[in-house]
Amino acid sequence: MTRYDEIGVGYARGRRTDPRWLTPVLSALGPAASVLDVGSGTGSYEPPSRHVIAVEPSAEMIRQRRPGAAPVVRAVAEALPFGSSAFDATLAVLTVHHWPDWRRGLAELRRVSRRQVVLAYDTALHNDFWFVREYVPEVASLERSRPSAPEIAEFLGAASVLPLPVPWDFTDGVFPAYWRRPEAYLDPGVRRSCSALAQTDPAAVARGIGRLREDLESGRWHADHAELVELPEWDAGFRLIVA
Repeated sequence: MTRYDEIGVGYARGRRTDPRWLTPVLSALGPAASVLDVGSGTGSYEPPSRHVIAVEPSAEMIRQRRPGAAPVVRAVAEALPFGSSAFDATLAVLTVHHWPDWRRGLAELRRVSRRQVVLAYDTALHNDFWFVREYVPEVASLERSRPSAPEIAEFLGAASVLPLPVPWDFTDGVFPAYWRRPEAYLDPGVRRSCSALAQTDPAAVARGIGRLREDLESGRWHADHAELVELPEWDAGFRLIVA
C-alpha cells in the first residue's frame, strides 16, 4: 500500500484543476506531442490534446481518475517502465517531495524524455506560511525533510524557474491554498487533501486547529493578518521548473 492509498480518499473533491496553473504548465511543455505524467494522482494537470501516459503508484488515486483520463501505468518514479527518450516531455506536478529517492526519480525523468517540467515548492517559504508559524509548527520538520524547489532545479540543470503565485480563490486545495480563507482549515475534508497536515501528528494538528478556531471567533486572526485580506495572490513558494 502506498501513502496515498491511506491519505488520498476523497482527494479529487478537494484538489481541482485551476486554469491559472494549468496554462503555464501547458506553456512549459512547449511543442511536446508525447508526455509522461509521473505521479499523476487523479490527473489534475494532464495536458489535453497531446498523447499522455500517466504513472501513478496509488490504487486509491487511480480509482479517482475521471472517465476519459489518460491511460495509467501503476509504477514509481524511481523505476519508470519505459525506454530511454520514449517521450518528448515528462511532467511531475507536486509529487517529487513524496518520492523516497527523489534524485533517482529525477534521473529517470531525464532518461525517458528530452524535456522535464516539474512543479515543486520552496520548503523554506512553505514553512513561513502563517498556518505553520502560528498554529502547527510541527509541519516544519516534515517540510525540512523534503526536497526544495531550488534543489530540484539545480539537480535538473533548469533552463527556467517560474514562480506560480496562489490566487486568493484558488480551486486546487494545496496546503497553502486557503491563505486568505482561514476558515477553510476548520473543515476536516480540506485538511485531508493537504498531505502536510495528513502526515503530521494528529494531536498537533488538533491543537493548532483549536487555536485557529479561537482566533477566528475572537477576531484576532483578521487583526493580525489584515495585510493579507486585500491581496489578490500570494507567493507560497511554488515554482515551475523547466529543464
